[in-house]
Amino acid sequence: MSDFTSDMPRRRHAAKRGTEFFIYFSLIFVLAIPFAMAFWLLEVFQKQTLNLHGPLARAWAEADRITPILFSA
Repeated sequence: MSDFTSDMPRRRHAAKRGTEFFIYFSLIFVLAIPFAMAFWLLEVFQKQTLNLHGPLARAWAEADRITPILFSA
């Protein structure tokens, strides 16, 4: 069996995130915190459990989801 992985150029899985990306990410993250807090509290009261992702984790996930979409457009 041959190993062809060394003949192929290596690809980076993630693009380099520059300063502009982190500025947009930070703004979206800060703006998402109040909404994430409200939805988290609503879900805590509905499900009556604290075994959920917290509001900061939710805001981080939203910023991480939205920011690359802005840069791909």
